[in-house]
Amino acid sequence: MKKRIMAIVAVIIVVVLLIGAVVYGVIGKFTNKINHPIATMTIEGYSEPIVIELYPEYAPNTVKNFITLSENGFYNGLKFHRIEDYVIQGGDPNGDGTGSPTLSALDTSIEKDSEQDQEYTIRGEFKANGYDNPLSHEVGVISMARSDYGSSQLLTQSYNSAGSQFFICTQYCPSFNSLYAAFGKIISGMETVEAISKVKLAVDKNEETGEETQTTRPENDVKISSITIEKNGVDYGKPETLEPFDYYSWYLQTYYGN
Repeated sequence: MKKRIMAIVAVIIVVVLLIGAVVYGVIGKFTNKINHPIATMTIEGYSEPIVIELYPEYAPNTVKNFITLSENGFYNGLKFHRIEDYVIQGGDPNGDGTGSPTLSALDTSIEKDSEQDQEYTIRGEFKANGYDNPLSHEVGVISMARSDYGSSQLLTQSYNSAGSQFFICTQYCPSFNSLYAAFGKIISGMETVEAISKVKLAVDKNEETGEETQTTRPENDVKISSITIEKNGVDYGKPETLEPFDYYSWYLQTYYGN
């Protein structure tokens, strides 16, 4: 009888310890707040900055890239070149959606426009590309723009084509989930984002026919003044980079054998 009682007591102790561990874990999840890095983006002509909480636990290399570019002043003076009813997009050095960053934007020891200063891309940290990134493209989420080469043969290259361009969701974009690297969310300044999303857009006019075409670029430039980063004492380091995929050469080789 005594042995049986001791066995029951032992089982009860084990169960209590297991319950305690579970409760501790749940409480810890809600009380141990992660000190995420914070990006503060100021926009020319707008008094309220856009403040973004970054999530390195979900997209570590993407966050490293954004932090490094921001701290090196890469985004200063760049435009929001694309305004849709669901996103605003910026971060293109060319200002028209065709540009990519170069290595000197990450490493100031590399001379700009030198032979070493080559364009680069980063891996897409989202589920379709093998990364466990649960972030949903809700209103206020910031995510990386990338190329779409329009071929099932080029999915990997397309997935790994992001560089510096980013977009901020002004509507929920479920079709982007698992296909684009979301890496942060606005915690203050959504009013500024909404104001940018409503700016007047430019209209292109055909000089020969007089036909007008609505564009997605602002009629008047909307420029980033600066992006400052609060890292809470953490050194996130430099991002890993990739050599950009040469789509033009691939196309010629595939379809013309050149």
